[in-house]
Amino acid sequence: MAGLPDELNIGDDLARSEQRALIRIDTRRYGKAMTIVEGLDSSSVDLEELASTLKSKLAVGGTVTDGHIELQGEHRSRLREILGEEGFQVKT
Repeated sequence: MAGLPDELNIGDDLARSEQRALIRIDTRRYGKAMTIVEGLDSSSVDLEELASTLKSKLAVGGTVTDGHIELQGEHRSRLREILGEEGFQVKT
């Protein structure tokens, strides 16, 4: 990809930078907030691995469902920073 050696793993960074993650807040049972991360292509990003990273950095529970990541609680501002550090473009 891009004429660079595969050892540099630039392809992963390019795939991430070309994707735009959408962050939205949903309300679940009993008025609990749920942060939803969607718009990521599951064929080029390991959603399970990304969800695990986000859950550990935010110290929350969550899951991958129907091609999007669900995190317990309202984490929009912190999530924007973390996804930016991971190389994604973020839209809220």
